[in-house]
Amino acid sequence: MVRASAVAEKAGVPSVSLVAVDFVRQARAIARAIGAENLAIAEYPGVIMTDAADELRRKVADVLLESVVRGLATAAEDAVKPVEPEPHDIVFKGTLRQVQQFFYKNLWTDGLPIIPPTVDEIQSFLTFTDRSPEEVIGILPPENRQATVWNVAVNGVMAGCLPEYMPILLSVAEAIADPEFRLEDAGSTPGWEPIIILNGPIIKDLDFNYGGGAMRLGRQANSSIGRFLRLYMRNAAGLRPAPGATDKGSISYTFNVVLAENEDAVAEIGWPPFSVDRGFRAGDNVVTVQSAMSISPPTYSAGVRAVNHLETVAELIGRRSMGYWSATCIKAGKFYPLFVLGPAVARMIARDGLSKDDVRQYLYDNVKLSARSMEWIAHQASKSNFSFCDCVEQGIIPKEYCESTDPERMLRIFLRPEMIGLVVSGDPGVNQSKGYMQNQKQGAPVSRRITLPEGWSRLLEARQGGGQQWL
Repeated sequence: MVRASAVAEKAGVPSVSLVAVDFVRQARAIARAIGAENLAIAEYPGVIMTDAADELRRKVADVLLESVVRGLATAAEDAVKPVEPEPHDIVFKGTLRQVQQFFYKNLWTDGLPIIPPTVDEIQSFLTFTDRSPEEVIGILPPENRQATVWNVAVNGVMAGCLPEYMPILLSVAEAIADPEFRLEDAGSTPGWEPIIILNGPIIKDLDFNYGGGAMRLGRQANSSIGRFLRLYMRNAAGLRPAPGATDKGSISYTFNVVLAENEDAVAEIGWPPFSVDRGFRAGDNVVTVQSAMSISPPTYSAGVRAVNHLETVAELIGRRSMGYWSATCIKAGKFYPLFVLGPAVARMIARDGLSKDDVRQYLYDNVKLSARSMEWIAHQASKSNFSFCDCVEQGIIPKEYCESTDPERMLRIFLRPEMIGLVVSGDPGVNQSKGYMQNQKQGAPVSRRITLPEGWSRLLEARQGGGQQWL
């Protein structure tokens, strides 16, 4: 809201942002970050979707109207952003415990201990890239700071990463800086978390877990890189939950570890890896980052035919776990659900002759909800004016969504087969799958090829010293 108001003010059009009272701190923080601290804001006292119509009208007349008139009559002025430390400045010296307390007080940590980002530690990370420390990767909303090679290294150190993870960290930063990712929406009320999907030989080079407990904290590479992304969003982008003000995730959950694909399994069954689905060549090192708003229950499927497993996955992960948010995604015209199939499940499906495209088509055709259910869900999520026909007229969704007015007609919840992500990972000895529900245009998947420094193998050998590879 305040971003739109800032644009209007710069065009010479007076504006007032209407903001519910619990979001006022977030609105003012974002306005301050974009250099428009004095934008007029009219506070709505309460939660709109829980107020009866009479109460809503009373609050608009008694509270909002006067604030809107006052705001329109007052010219907004640009604010001066506070001065921040330069990249090489030493911001604090002290004991390890004092460092932890200082960083925590300044909202620079996630509440867990960090590795102090000393200049020597940062330099060890810079050894694993040929890029200049001052190189600007992109701009990170909502606070519009520069993503640089230097601050990627700083946050990598803090997160407990190893220096050799630096090429992955840089590609992750590039992905979230892409406007397609819409990082500015990561502080919205659904409280989604990004998830990093990793492909390529680097999975084995750096000892990522792609077997049992693939998404569990425990393996340093998976865990620390997942933590890095959350810290980087906090410190560079400025997305901070309470006592910060720019992340309004209502309940939320914590960071995801890196999801590394079992490329041996996909090669064995004859499927391409996820990175090839994303447009890269097999053998490329690739990261993909997308939003994950919720995770399905562990879903077990049994049977000797592909359809036995697909029916279960479609019903329990697709319809029951992802159906709830489908109307929101349909209204936005984007939905990128992610299905993680255990190797045993993927092998059984492939043994019946089905390709990944066949699986995506099955899910697209068979995961459906009634129009009545989807409209009801949309209303609960504050979209009281949701209409399938309006979305069709705007060209957001296909005509089939408005071919009938029967509220019991069954409609697809996924927009296109090619939007459905399929990754093979997890314990190869268990018939389990999981789903990650993506949040429409917020956190749309963005992929980047990982660029390794010159002499990668030599650098890696010097660091690892022939250490054990577990998987």
